[in-house]
Amino acid sequence: MPSHPFTNVLPAITTPFRADGQVDHDFLAKHARWQLGAGCAGLIPLGSLGEGATLDVDEKVAILKTLVAAAGDQPVLPGIAALGTHQAVALAQAAARAGCRGLMVLPPYVHKGPMQEMVAHVAAVLRATELPCMLYNNPPAYGTDFTATVVAELAAQHPNLVAVKESSGDARRVTAIRALLGERLSVLVGMDDMVVEGVAAGATGWVAGLVNALPHESVRLFELARAGRTAEAEALYRWFLPLLRLDTVPEFVQLIKLVQAAVGQGDERVRAPRQVVQGALREQALRTIQTALQARPEVRR
Repeated sequence: MPSHPFTNVLPAITTPFRADGQVDHDFLAKHARWQLGAGCAGLIPLGSLGEGATLDVDEKVAILKTLVAAAGDQPVLPGIAALGTHQAVALAQAAARAGCRGLMVLPPYVHKGPMQEMVAHVAAVLRATELPCMLYNNPPAYGTDFTATVVAELAAQHPNLVAVKESSGDARRVTAIRALLGERLSVLVGMDDMVVEGVAAGATGWVAGLVNALPHESVRLFELARAGRTAEAEALYRWFLPLLRLDTVPEFVQLIKLVQAAVGQGDERVRAPRQVVQGALREQALRTIQTALQARPEVRR
């Protein structure tokens, strides 16, 4: 087992909002405890699924304090993203003061410069903290592709870079990183519908989305895949995949919150400019959710 906290199933936890648009800290704490009680290994707030780009800095720090208190001995590992490098550095330092035990480092919002600028941004955050860090690679979402070679160069210069969340959608990236770095760096699957493939390729963790609504099923699927219990994993994966694919479309935040509402673990509220899904997309999603929940397997750990 790695000595850092980036392992096993880590929810990219959603941010709940009250009817007045403010963060619902009471539900946030309850939701966090429920996921950890189901076997999740920690919490990753302030990411894309957590609508981090819509949150003010003081809201982010308040969320971290709520989650650190709710998580007890379990680690809170927030996403660190900002428009400017100095803002990302300040957030990383604030997260450490709030009691977080690791950081997920993203490229800067909006700016899509050359790789030397992206590397310099990430390196500045890594230098600003002693906490273990995980690099988030999501080329479709952020327009920056940290290849295995770039990841290896960053790891060679920054000992506190201990993991990478790989969301390119290509399971070959897992093997490419492991080929260059071996056990030096852990690779975590970052897309819900490639978790079994990613684990088979050598990933040791999963930053999950649908876990916000279905944590027992998520933890069980990961455990079966990791244990090499192929037939059992495939059966559960086959049931789960229509829901897991909701994590891979532009409306993934709204859709995952829709699943949460369907299972009684939150509501659909999102922060503008997002709006709850309507029309054909909503109807199709509700059919998918209803079909899956009607056939929901009994999961025991």
